[in-house]
Amino acid sequence: MKMILLVALAATIGLAQAEDKVLNIYSSRHYRSDEALYAEFTKTTGIKINRIEAKESALIERIRNEGDHSPADVLITTDAGRLWHAQQLGLFQPVRSVTLEQRIPANYRDPGGQWFGFSLRARVILYNKAKVKPADIPTYESLANPRWKGRICVRSGTHIYNLSLMGSLIEHLGKEKAEAWAKAVKENLARKPKGGDTDQMRAVAAGECDVAIGNHYYYVRLARSQNAADRAVAERVGIVFPNQAGRGTHFNISGAGVLKHAPHRDAAVMFLEYLASDSAQRYFADGNNEWPVVTGVKLSNPVLTGFGNVKHDPINVAAFGRHQADAQKIFDHVAWR
Repeated sequence: MKMILLVALAATIGLAQAEDKVLNIYSSRHYRSDEALYAEFTKTTGIKINRIEAKESALIERIRNEGDHSPADVLITTDAGRLWHAQQLGLFQPVRSVTLEQRIPANYRDPGGQWFGFSLRARVILYNKAKVKPADIPTYESLANPRWKGRICVRSGTHIYNLSLMGSLIEHLGKEKAEAWAKAVKENLARKPKGGDTDQMRAVAAGECDVAIGNHYYYVRLARSQNAADRAVAERVGIVFPNQAGRGTHFNISGAGVLKHAPHRDAAVMFLEYLASDSAQRYFADGNNEWPVVTGVKLSNPVLTGFGNVKHDPINVAAFGRHQADAQKIFDHVAWR
């Protein structure tokens, strides 16, 4: 499939205009492994990639300010909630592609084709192996149990990862029950929310708290680190994929869309199709420890493969964006901070 897709991409170059030998990408992904993605695309197609990298809020504001004179062809960012926000601002244009529709599951792309997920990240429960049994925390809902009072670490409720998790809870439980969950978890915190996901894991390993919420790839990153201290943290921490006996674990995406005023639209669509190729999907897995969004891609990342088959929550990730405002209201109301 890798060779077939890449050959197909290369064959379409002859149909592209000369100006499509350039592609301008705005990206908020800051992973060094993505360099290999861009290099292979250029080698295969002859299209030079120009990039601007910044935080998603700065990129979105820049695109809005540039208006119909924007040189940007593609916006790449993390989390469906951010892609949804950009869509609401009218930044994307719809794309119809048989390749994308066949290879990317429907629940990991916008129903109208304005953005597509290309890698997956699970929001998991992390625990101190010396103090907690994984059977004690099988679900997100179990974090609300009073037994965890003073034992949970988590990052801010304003961060998109937690907003999207809350969005999924609203979708499944309704706003009233989702708020009750947020209030109970807030009462169970060992400290005020602060830091990133890696900080939560280090706190668990150090005994500052017993349980935390974080994205799976932060754990994998430490487990595969060349630094012995990082690996020691991962060895002291266990990982639970919540709700495996029910709806499945909350999975989010990194994704991209073609911008409304893209001057190199054909090249932009080719790039999105390239990101769905087997070789590009393996870069996401081996380089940044994210799962491929395309099913059946063979992986060489030993930690990812060691997790086995994980049941995914099947809802369309666009729901996280639709519920984003209510999610923030809930976190604010319970003073999660």
